[in-house]
Formats: sequence, C-alpha cells, structure tokens
Amino acid sequence: MPLFDADNQRLVAGLMSGTSLDGVDVAIARLAGSGPQMTTKMRVFVEHSYPDALRDLLLANSRPDTSSVYDLSQLNVRLAHVYTEAVRRAVDEAGFSAEDLDLVGSHGQTVHHVPDADDCAGAPTRSTLQIGDPSTLANRLGVPAVGDFRLADMALGGQGAPLVPYFDFVQFAHAQETRGLLNLGGIANLTVLPAGAGPEAMTAFDTGPANMVIDALAERYFDAPYDAGGEHAASGTVQNHLLADLLDQDEFFSEEPPKSTGRERYGSAYVDRLVSDARSHGVDEPEDVLATATALTAASVYQAYARFVRSDHEIDRLIVAGGGLHNDFLMQRLSGAFAPIEVEPADAHDVDPDAKEALCFAVLAHETMNRVPTGLPSVTGAEKPALLGKICLPS
Repeated sequence: MPLFDADNQRLVAGLMSGTSLDGVDVAIARLAGSGPQMTTKMRVFVEHSYPDALRDLLLANSRPDTSSVYDLSQLNVRLAHVYTEAVRRAVDEAGFSAEDLDLVGSHGQTVHHVPDADDCAGAPTRSTLQIGDPSTLANRLGVPAVGDFRLADMALGGQGAPLVPYFDFVQFAHAQETRGLLNLGGIANLTVLPAGAGPEAMTAFDTGPANMVIDALAERYFDAPYDAGGEHAASGTVQNHLLADLLDQDEFFSEEPPKSTGRERYGSAYVDRLVSDARSHGVDEPEDVLATATALTAASVYQAYARFVRSDHEIDRLIVAGGGLHNDFLMQRLSGAFAPIEVEPADAHDVDPDAKEALCFAVLAHETMNRVPTGLPSVTGAEKPALLGKICLPS
C-alpha cells in the first residue's frame, strides 16, 4: 500500500499504555475515510500485561528521585519489543499476520509530562516524554508506525494533551445532543461535544486523579493491583470532611483549562500525602480512606464540569470509558453527582469502553497518514491545529 492512500482505507493497530503502568492495550481496526465520515470496524482487542519486573522498573523511572538515564534508554527499546509482541499476539487472535497491517499507531508509555513551561538552562520550556520507540516498533513489525503524538502540539504552545477528543468527535458527536465523554484511566479526562458543533467548539481537559490513586491505595492496604468492582471502597464510609479538604487544597482542581496532568502530580508522593491527611483527620480504616479517594474522583469530575463547562454547555448525557467503568462504587458516585443526567458506558454507542484509547491511536495514526491535523487548539491551547505524530518507516 502507498504511504498515503488515496482511498484512505487501512488496517491499523492502535496501542495505548496508560498511566497505571500495568500493560499495553492493542486494538486492530479497519479504518476508512476521514473526520466525521470515518468508518471504524474493530477486528480484535487485546490487553497485554507487563511483567512485574518491567512494571516496577517503569514505576521507578517515572519518579524524578529514582529514575536514571541508563534505565530510560533501555526501557525505550525494551517497551518497543513488548509492543511488538503484543501486536503479534493481537493479529494471531484476529486470524491474520503482521504483514497484513498497513499501519501502527502507538501512544507510548508516559514517564514524565511538563505541560506548563518551566525553566530549562535559562529558557522556559514545556516537554513530555513517552518511551517505547516507534522506529524500533516499525522495524520489528515491518510496518510503518506513528508515535510521539504529543510533541507537535506542544511545539505550537499547547499542553500536548488530552489527545482523545478528536476521536470523541469522530465517534460520538451528535446533531441534537450535547454529550460529555469521560475517560477513567489513571487520570480522568472529560470531553464536551456541543450539539451540532464542530471540533473547534469542543472543550476537553484532565479533571484529576482516577485509577492511579485508587490502585495505589488498594496495593498499599490490601496487596491488590486494584479495588475489584470497588468492593473495598463500598465497604467503607466516605469521610466528607477529608473529601472537602482534598478538593479544597489541591490547586489543580481550580486551575482553568486547558490543563493536563499525570503521575508527576498524582503518583506515590500524592498518595503518601493523602494517607497522612487521612490520619490527621482521624481516618484510619483502610476502607474509609479508599472510599473517600474513590469519591474524590467522582466529585472532582463533577466539580470540573460545574465550574468550567456547565454555564456554556449543559450536557444531556455522560458517556464513560476506561478501567474505572468497572468500579461499581465509583460509577454509583458519578451517577449520583450527575443526576438527573444519564451516565452510561461507551458500549451503549458501539465503542468498547476498554478499547477506546487504543482505538483512538489507530484513528490518530490513520489521520496523520491522511495529512489531517488532529490537534485541537480549543482543547490544548495550541496556536493552531497540529499534525500529530512522527512517521517511522521500516527498512
């Protein structure tokens, strides 16, 4: 297939490695067309877990005090090999081979994100680092790969995130209904699609922590990778005095969009502070701490909607995707906060809620090859729409 296909039809693998650092998701889809006229037909979705040793090393190298340039250099290539293995597994499950793919789109694994300019050797600089080298991936698979999606937007003055809103527009825009799209990954992010409007009218931003903090507390208190179904939180009691302080004391919640965040803000240091704050409020039961942290995600999402969106666009429906969708306690808190607005999963609209982000990067890569800018200035604050991603060709 030519590099740029006049018919805009491709079989694309999309890869997403989230801030939970637990593995890589692979979605393979047949894509045709561009923009709102694009058609997407999912072929297979695979969740590929990282080995414990790899996850531990990634976690250590996502913290400034424990990272090393040697480890980051090694991990950049090691992850590309893991991604290759994950794609090969996915194509096997779909009943074809890697040679049948036309393209791969990979977000990479974020190890640090600096969305607001900070001093670097005397000059204000904003940056981001996603590892899992796309050139290695392209050459191991023998398929063109697109990666490093954030940097083009940042070069134009944007935050480089969130990136999902273009996909939300393609898949969920509605002529009569204003919709909110909520992704509950490690971080929660909200997209608002005004009824009948184009992408220039969209609002989207990170609202704060989601699974990242909940998972860390589940591991700390219950030696579990996550709170399955929200059962531990459901057995506890939300401590409203602690919740109010968590909402009030975190300046990120009151910052105006555009804004984005990640593990550098809501990683282990934040969890340590949360546990310390809980003790100072007399909250010692692990279930109560987990219940309150879970309620924090729901409350911060609604607070962000009420503070930054509602006066301009009241949503008719909230459509949820991401791992947090499987946390029943979190979903109950969200439904209660947004009532009477209907809260429903993305699969009610024919999008697998677990595969959404991986499918997004298949779509973004496809549009990069179509030479269509998918960076949205109304979302990221960039000076103009950016053509996202670096195209890496196999030998």
